[in-house]
This record gives sequence, C-alpha cells and structure tokens, in this order.
Amino acid sequence: MSKQQNTLMGWIDDRLPVTQTYEKHMSKYYAPKNFNFWYFFGVLSMLMLVNQILSGIWLTMNYVPSAEGAFASVEYIMRDVQWGWLIRYMHSTGATFFFIAIYLHMMRALLYGSYQKPRELIWIFGMFLYLALMAEAFMGYVLPWGQMSYWGAQVIISLFGVIPFGLGEALTEWIRGDFLISGATLNRFFALHVVAVPLVIVMLVVLHLLALHEVGSNNPDGVDIKKLVDDEGKPLDGVPFHPYYTVHDMVGIVVFLFVFCVVLFFFPEGNGFMLEYANFEPANGLKTPEHIAPVWYFGAFYSILRAFPDKAAGVIAMGGAIAILFVLPWLDRSPVRSWRYKGWISKISIVVFAIAFVILTWLGTQPATGPNTLMARIGTVIYFAFFLLMPVYTRIEKTKPVPERVTGGH
Repeated sequence: MSKQQNTLMGWIDDRLPVTQTYEKHMSKYYAPKNFNFWYFFGVLSMLMLVNQILSGIWLTMNYVPSAEGAFASVEYIMRDVQWGWLIRYMHSTGATFFFIAIYLHMMRALLYGSYQKPRELIWIFGMFLYLALMAEAFMGYVLPWGQMSYWGAQVIISLFGVIPFGLGEALTEWIRGDFLISGATLNRFFALHVVAVPLVIVMLVVLHLLALHEVGSNNPDGVDIKKLVDDEGKPLDGVPFHPYYTVHDMVGIVVFLFVFCVVLFFFPEGNGFMLEYANFEPANGLKTPEHIAPVWYFGAFYSILRAFPDKAAGVIAMGGAIAILFVLPWLDRSPVRSWRYKGWISKISIVVFAIAFVILTWLGTQPATGPNTLMARIGTVIYFAFFLLMPVYTRIEKTKPVPERVTGGH
C-alpha cells in the first residue's frame, strides 16, 4: 500500500510539484523558535477569511440583490431558512473578528519591526490586502439594504465628490451607477463583494505568504535566524513550521473560536457595534437616521474625516491616514527592529499611538458632539505625529544591543 502511494505521489510530483511545495512552505520552512502570543493572528486572519468565504457562499443562495428584495431576503434568511440565522451571524460576527485579527496582526508588525528590510514587500502586500478588505467590508455592509447600509453608502460615496474640476461628481455617479443610491448601486456592490474583490484578496494573501517565505519570518527579537546554521544548513534558532507551529497554532485557534462562538451565540449584534439597530429597518431615502456612523472597524478613519471642519480637508486627511501606512518601512530609521531594543521614545510612541487609535475607533461610532470632535482632533494629531516624526525619533534615540541569537525559545 505504501509503495503504491509513493508511486502515485511520484507520478503527481512529476507533473505538479506538490511535495516540493509542501516541504518549502511547511515541513522544511524554518520559523524562529521564539514566536509568542502576537504570532497567532496571521493564521487566525486566514481562518476568518475561510469563514467569510464559506458563510458568504451559503448566504448568496438565498440573497436577492435588488432594492426591492434585498432587505426581505435577509429577513427570510434569518427567519425561514434552516440555520439561516446562524450562517448570517457567522458572516457578520466573522467580519468583526476578521478585523480584530487583522489589527492585532498589524500591531505585531509595528512592535517587532516586521516591515523593515528585507520585509518591505511583505508589508506592502499586507497593506494592499488591508485596503481590499476595507473595500470588501464596506460593500458587504451595503448589501442588507437597511437604513444604515443605505445612508452609510450615501455618506462614503459622496466623499468622492470633493475631487475638483467636475471629476468628483462624475466619479460619484459612476460608482453609484445612478444619480442616487439605488438598486443599480446595490447590484454592482453585490457583484464586487461576491466575486471580484474576494479574488483580489485571495491573490494578495498568496503573494503575502510567498514574499514571507522567501525572506523568512521575523521574530520578537528581530534577529535574522538564517545567519547561524548547523552543518546541514538548518537555522540553529529555527524549527520546522510543521509540525511545531501547526500544532502550536491549534491552541490559539481553539481559544479564538471559543470567544468567537460566545459572541456569535450570545452577543451577535454587539450592542449595536457589529449590527446597528437602524439596519433592522428597510432602506428609506426619505428618512435620515438620527446618527449615521460606520461599523467600528472603519471608526478611526471616520473620526479623522470628521475632525476637520472642511469636507475636502477631511477626505484628504482620511486618505492620507491610510496612504502613510504604505511608506512605513521607509519612515523607520532605527538600526534595530524590535521595540524590545528600541529607545524609550519609540516604546512610548507605540503605546500612545495604539491608545489613540482605539479611542478614534470608538469616537467614529459616536455622535460628533463638541467634546468628541475635540478628542478626535487630538487623536488625529497623535496618529500623524507617530508616523511623520518617526524618521527623527528613531534616528536620534539610543537603542539597546541586539543579541546574536533569539531569546525565549522553547
């Protein structure tokens, strides 16, 4: 039996390098042996991507992408389709947990300098992936065709209107597919959400992983494990990704899924943060909700938008807040990667930035009152100062010596 399997595998490998690919990316891919808690979130992001794709496929079987039938079809899924409520909540709750995993994954990169040379391309692919996820989430948010879906789309799409020389109005009309938010908008968003953007996301995930495995994974010490190898060329401070980290990651996956299921079964609306109450009303272009706000994972950038009294300045700032992330590898001039060995300015800056980002995220879901706007402006200043001052404080601060080998490995 074993001989037959080997013969079959050999026949396949002669035509498709399955074994070679498996060895390169799993059993013979050496990862640093000191991965910690922060390194769970890459695989958890992929887990949530699979959840979104599978639950999304089942939802499309009963969803009607039209202005007349969309809201009713969602209600039909929730009330009449067998286990439809579970599939819908898996998708809506999955979006929240997907972005939680993504934000913590990005935070890990900030902490340990995983964007620095030679991993710039990994970061760039990751940022394009983040941009695609934001587009995917926004278009998916419109599909239930509730009040917040309709008016959220109205607010976000209208932002393109600030582009001068008449281009903005033309672009806004082109995105909507009509003079107003209508069934044409819903239909094209459905096509993009279900087919086009997921293909782009999967392609970017593959490129992200290929770039990662080409240069190797970073670690909490920021030490290059490829420099010290044994007689067989294996890194002294590395272990094969499989079985060591495939088994190790199962612990994180089980804990993550436990928390996911608790929220899924007991708090699927997240007190209005994951599914707003206004979205349980059908879209009505003649009735504006009292407070229009995006889902929490867009909150920080929406806060930056509202922090400026001028609409055009707010749109530029919001776009700049995302664009500046792309050039992060060239802003950090520190000779060390990990914050463990950076100076006190970098350490304080990362903590203050993280707190400011969380506050901005919360403010984006709240009404734009005077105190909230003031806090949003302070948070916006902190957000941009973190990046724009980075070339200065990372160059002048005193760093600690980096060890020759990784610390804390098992």
